[in-house]
Amino acid sequence: MTRRDDSETARVGVVTVAFRSNAVLPDLLDSLERASEQPLELVVVDNLPGEGSLAGELAQQHGGRYVPLPDNPGYGGGMNAGVAALPTSVEWVLLCNPDVVLLPGSVDALLAVATADERIAIVGPAIRNADETLYPSARSVPSLRTGIGHALFMTVWQSNPWTTRYRDERAPSGEQRDAGWLSGACVLVRRSVFDELGGFDDGYFMYFEDVDLGYRAGLAGYRNVFAPSAAVIHTGAHATTTESARMVRVHHESARRFLLSKYRGWWLWPVRAGLSTALRVRAAWVVRRTR
Repeated sequence: MTRRDDSETARVGVVTVAFRSNAVLPDLLDSLERASEQPLELVVVDNLPGEGSLAGELAQQHGGRYVPLPDNPGYGGGMNAGVAALPTSVEWVLLCNPDVVLLPGSVDALLAVATADERIAIVGPAIRNADETLYPSARSVPSLRTGIGHALFMTVWQSNPWTTRYRDERAPSGEQRDAGWLSGACVLVRRSVFDELGGFDDGYFMYFEDVDLGYRAGLAGYRNVFAPSAAVIHTGAHATTTESARMVRVHHESARRFLLSKYRGWWLWPVRAGLSTALRVRAAWVVRRTR
C-alpha cells in the first residue's frame, strides 16, 4: 500500500501510534489505500510491544516500517519517534490515531489545501464521530477566561459561552478557516515546520500536545487550517477506556502544563498558583463523579 511503485518517492508519510490497538488498527491501514492517489510512506510506532500486539505484523502487511519502543513515552513521544523514522524525502506527515478511518481522497484533499500557502504548517480534516456527528476539532487556543470557564461549566452547562468560544462553535462548520489548533487525532503537518518546532513536546504524556504544537506554530508565524474538504471517522478513546480515572488526572495535568507554560511571566505567579489549585481540585471532583 505505501508504495505503488518503488521507483516513486513519497512526499507524504503516515505515522500512527499503537497501544492495545489490534481491534482498530487494521481499519486505519486498509483505509490508506483509498485516501490518496500518491504513494505514501507508513510508520507504525508501538508504545506497548508484546502482550499480543499485532502492530508489527500489520505494518509489514501494509509495506510500512515498524518501530517498537522499549517504554511508553506517551502519544507525542511516540509520534516524534515515528516522524524520525521517515525518510528525508517526506515533506508532509499525516499524524493520526489508530482508531481513525480515512475517507477516500482525504489525504489528497488535505495536501491540496496545505500546499496553497507556504505559511500553512498544519491542516486538519473534518473529524466525524462513529455516529456521523461532527467533532469540534478546530479550536481556539485556550485563554485564562475560556480555559477556566470551559473547565468549570462544561459538564453541567455544555452550551456555556466559554466552551462555545473555546470550541470555535460560532464559526460555520462547513467552511475552511484558520484555527488556533487542530485535533491531533488526524492532522497533516509540514515536515520542515515539525522539525523546526522540535516536534511534539513529549513532556505531555497524553492530551494537549496538539494544543501546544498548534500554539507554537502560530507564535512562529505559521497557519493552522481546518479543511472540511477532507473527512475522517474517529471511533475514539479505545486505549484509555479502562483507565478513565488515570486519564482524567493526566488530562488535567496536561491542561495545567500548557496554561502554566503560556502564562509564564514572573508577575503571573498568583495566576499560576490559582490555576494549579483549581485544576487539581477539579480533577479530584471529576474522578469522584465517574466512580
